[in-house]
Amino acid sequence: MQIGKHFSGTLSSTILLVVANTASGAVVEITPNDEIRAAIAALEPGDELVLTEGVYRLSSRFNIQVVGEQDRPIVIRAKAGEKPIIEMTTSSQNILEVQASRYLILRGLTFRGGSHGIRLMDSDYITIEDNEIYETGDVGISANSGGTYEGLVIRRNHIHHTNATGEGIYLGCSRDACRVLNSVVEYNYIHHTNRASVSQGDGIEVKEGSAGNIIRHNVIHDTKYPGIITYSTAGNGPPNVIEGNLIWNTSDYAIQSAADAIIRNNIVLGAPIGLQSHENGSPSNHIVVHNTLIVNGSGIDVRNVSGPVVIANNAVYSSGGTAIRLISGNLGLVTVVGNVGAGGISGTNSGFTAGGGIDRDFVDGHFGGAPPIDLFPSVGSALIGAGSPAYATETDFNGTPRKGTADAGAYVFRAEGNPGWKLAAGFKGLSAAPMPPLDLKVR
Repeated sequence: MQIGKHFSGTLSSTILLVVANTASGAVVEITPNDEIRAAIAALEPGDELVLTEGVYRLSSRFNIQVVGEQDRPIVIRAKAGEKPIIEMTTSSQNILEVQASRYLILRGLTFRGGSHGIRLMDSDYITIEDNEIYETGDVGISANSGGTYEGLVIRRNHIHHTNATGEGIYLGCSRDACRVLNSVVEYNYIHHTNRASVSQGDGIEVKEGSAGNIIRHNVIHDTKYPGIITYSTAGNGPPNVIEGNLIWNTSDYAIQSAADAIIRNNIVLGAPIGLQSHENGSPSNHIVVHNTLIVNGSGIDVRNVSGPVVIANNAVYSSGGTAIRLISGNLGLVTVVGNVGAGGISGTNSGFTAGGGIDRDFVDGHFGGAPPIDLFPSVGSALIGAGSPAYATETDFNGTPRKGTADAGAYVFRAEGNPGWKLAAGFKGLSAAPMPPLDLKVR
């Protein structure tokens, strides 16, 4: 049994606990008085570094390189019930850079200050979960330093009040200069990337060439640029999936995509979904299905079509615009079927049916543009059974199985009412366990 570890740097005598065995590795607990860099540098596969309450204040580059194993990841986490804060006091440095690392978990930590919050560099199979990242000088979490990233899991993070370009999460590089593949971004709460100090402020941005990623169950509001934006996959893998997200109060599109995306079971308030060309991609290989949109202007805009696009089983209610607009490109490649709502359709003569009204089709629907709102179908709603069974998704916004039922919009109807999470600012909850990641490779 190992009772201690050798550190390459100097640690104070305030280390509280070291426990280890040959099966799981060591558990090392430190305080803000200890040398955090030295403690991290000494970690081996299976080890856990536990940070206790307090501020770990840094004023120079904080770059870590750790390599765990698939069954023995390295974990850096907060002590249960405590709030360690990692603060970078200079805007010329990122708070934390993770470089050339594999099988690392960052959990329960708070990051503030610096430039980027957490920047991944040449690293795969990194899990970033249950952290808070705020008051950064730039983006919250980024993976954009070149090469290919794979197997990232970014979940249950609270990211807010950024500055400069100010994205919440930024994955990949422009024009496929670097890319993120087969990764999951889920259950995050991202908001207020729209301050006067922010020049862009996307909630989640997935750049051209990134592929096979799942962006699901995130709550995003108050963004300057789109809540979620994806570009084309550039042939690097399967489409990106944007599923079960709640988005409101964006100053741009709620969801924007250039190509190669499945956009399903999302709830959008106040801003449209836009498919349009960007960089080297233009709308093709798109499926937009079972979303609920409550907007004042247009609901779903489609421009520059160059390949197959499906718009099916959506509930789109506009108070002052057109619900679905097919605007430009080869519109003969667009399939429109089973959509219901208010505002009509342009660019085609079929695939959209007028609903019974926002106040009749939903439990508590309105054009206010933000929660509180309940967009579960009401008894007798025009959404019930109005979609096309050919495009019914397996589950709905709550994770409830549809079982082939093609109710239009993000929810499958139940006479007893909504069994799931009440729409609100905060982390999303589900009535059912989430579906496992798709196309996630482990090596």
